[in-house]
Amino acid sequence: MNWATVCGADFGQQDAEVVCRELGCGSPVEVLGSDAFGRGDGQVWQKKLQCGGTESQIRFCPTSSLELNCSHSNDVGLVCAAGVRLVDGGSRCAGRVEVLHRGLWGTVCDDNWNMRAAAVVCRELGCGEAEDTLVNAHFGPGSGPIWMDVYCTGSESTLKNCGSSRWGGHNCHHDRDPAVICSSHKKPRLTDGPHECSGRVEVLHGKTWATVCDAEFDQQDAEVVCRELGCGLPVEVLRASAFGKGKSQVWIKELQCRGNESQIYFCQGSFTLEHNCSHENDVGLICSG
Repeated sequence: MNWATVCGADFGQQDAEVVCRELGCGSPVEVLGSDAFGRGDGQVWQKKLQCGGTESQIRFCPTSSLELNCSHSNDVGLVCAAGVRLVDGGSRCAGRVEVLHRGLWGTVCDDNWNMRAAAVVCRELGCGEAEDTLVNAHFGPGSGPIWMDVYCTGSESTLKNCGSSRWGGHNCHHDRDPAVICSSHKKPRLTDGPHECSGRVEVLHGKTWATVCDAEFDQQDAEVVCRELGCGLPVEVLRASAFGKGKSQVWIKELQCRGNESQIYFCQGSFTLEHNCSHENDVGLICSG
C-alpha cells in the first residue's frame, strides 16, 4: 500500500468533516493549504473529493472525473478538534479547556488540574508545549456541562486517556473552569511603527516579548509575518533597529520560512540556528496593510 497526499484545491469543510469523523478526532477546526505541515514524499492524489459531509469514511465520498494538476506544494493539512478544544483565548492554542462527550461540549473541573494535564491538551491539539495553566475562569466561564475531573501523568496522548471520575461527576462550578496557554499561541507583533502594520518584529517567548535578529531574516519570513497579522504583503525589511531597540531579550534563533505558511509556527525548521545578536540587530518590517 502506498500513501498519497491530498491536493488542497477545493478541499473544503465537508471533506474535512468526513476525515476528522473517520479518524475519531471530533470536528474540523481549520483546513490548512500550501503544505503547512510540510511536503509529502510520495504520490499526490489528483482526484477532487466531493464529500457531502455525512459520510462515515472518505472512501464513500464521490470524486470528480476531472483530475487536478497538483504537486506537493499543494498538500492539504487539517486540524481536527480531537475531542478537546481551547476557547476564548484568542487562538486555537489558548483558552478555556473544553471536551466533547456525547456530542456536547463541556468544561473540566479544576480539581487536580495542573501543568501535566495542560501538556496533554497542548500535545493532543498539536499546539506545542504547555506554557501556562490558569484557573478561576481566566478566559471566562463555560456554559455547558462540567464533564471531567481528570488525573493526568503528562504522558497520555489524549485528555480522555487520563484517569478521571465518572463523566459528569465533580464538585466544581464554571467560575473555576481551567484554561491553558500552549507555546504555538505565540503570534508575532510589530511595535513602535507609524501604524499597526509596521514596526519592530517581536515574538512571544514564554510570557515575555522578544525581538527578532535581523541576521538571515528575509522576504519569505516577512511574508509569513505580514500574512499572519492580516497586514497584506511585505513592503520592506529594515535592519539595524530601524524602529528603535527593544527592551527585553533578543530571540537569537533563525527563522526558516518558505513564505507560504499561514503562521510562523508552521515554518519548517524555524528557530534552529543561533546567531550572536543584540538589540543593535533588531529587525523591522513594513507591510502593505
